[in-house]
Amino acid sequence: MTDVSILTDGIDLSPIEQCLNRWHSVLTGERGALEALIADDAVFRSPIVYTPQRGKDLVLMYLTGASMTFGGDGTSGTVAPPGAGTPREPVTTDPDGNPWDGRFRYVRKVTGTHDAVLEFETTMQGTYVNGVDMIRCDDSGTIVDFTVMIRPLQAVDAVHRAMGATLERMKARGGS
Repeated sequence: MTDVSILTDGIDLSPIEQCLNRWHSVLTGERGALEALIADDAVFRSPIVYTPQRGKDLVLMYLTGASMTFGGDGTSGTVAPPGAGTPREPVTTDPDGNPWDGRFRYVRKVTGTHDAVLEFETTMQGTYVNGVDMIRCDDSGTIVDFTVMIRPLQAVDAVHRAMGATLERMKARGGS
């Protein structure tokens, strides 16, 4: 698998292309951009929590926690854009057997006008994590629905432990 850029080019961007460009800014460390990207009535659907998390504050909490957790083993939690920076030494291999440093990366992107499905992979606590972010935006490119699905079962357990610990640290500090 190869890294897939979620950045899009062009002057007349669809709402989801605008959204993904802004999401890319968040992923590469511009955490302040996240608040403007989330609609007030947004919904977050977690692979761990059954009940949808409704409202901007809860969605921000979960996505901030994820950005702090999903960077991959030994990383700061931000995602380097494809081809940027010095590659790290491979620590593992991807499912196709190619050397990979274990950092979070998108490997496939499917988009419509208001929707995107972004397949990702990372490592967490030594466990390979494969999943998808399903994002729906409104006409202005603001996220109204964000669903995460994860596989395999060992990855669900690793994500549950890591996100739980991150959310507890965030609550202890009084939010994000």
